[in-house]
Amino acid sequence: MLSRLILAIGSAAFVSAHGGVQEYLMDGTYYNGFRPYNTAVGQTTIQRQWATYDPIGDVTASYFACNNPGTTVDPQLTATVTAGSNVTAFWESWPHNIGPIMVYMADCAGDCTCAEPSELDWFKINEAGLLSGTVANGEWAAGEMIAQNSSWSVTVPSALPSGNYMIRFETLALHSSYDPQFYMECAQLEVTGGDSGSPSPTVKFPGGYQADDPSISIDIYGSTATTYAIPGPSVWSG
Repeated sequence: MLSRLILAIGSAAFVSAHGGVQEYLMDGTYYNGFRPYNTAVGQTTIQRQWATYDPIGDVTASYFACNNPGTTVDPQLTATVTAGSNVTAFWESWPHNIGPIMVYMADCAGDCTCAEPSELDWFKINEAGLLSGTVANGEWAAGEMIAQNSSWSVTVPSALPSGNYMIRFETLALHSSYDPQFYMECAQLEVTGGDSGSPSPTVKFPGGYQADDPSISIDIYGSTATTYAIPGPSVWSG
């Protein structure tokens, strides 16, 4: 965890408003994420590049799958995980406690370093939204993530076939009325010990969300609703 402390000191000037995933614990091994605001030269990480902590508001952006630019580093690393094991993502001082968290995976059909994220078929393995109370004043998954030391853990489905995959952690901050703020980061991993499951349904990014979705374009402060429909496809648990 020393790396997280060093990162917090070095990045303090940038994290006051937004943030992103900057470390992973995968099947018992820690991996660094990409460091935005730093040159990509010399960075070795399992994560695809992303330039800033700023949100993405356009669900049709070409880089919506894995953030901007979503390209590889050199050399690009790949984590190894066992099907059925846990993956935890750590955010850097995440400030937004209103909104859902979604986690997707996509089969690279080969070496993920050669994969273009917008061309992959993404399936959802985890989601959480409004946990209790009302949309305006209730407890959200983003708040639970903050309470968990700015971390979120998921299980790689045990039925997932072995192979090379991308994993995509996404938060949707809803604190600004009709101004959704998406934050997503992708990492490369190789799944071993898998089975013969067939993940579905799948979506493309961009394409998986619609800007006029009432769960995306929303004024939470004018709502007394006690339910919230999380954007995207249903979860495939294997």
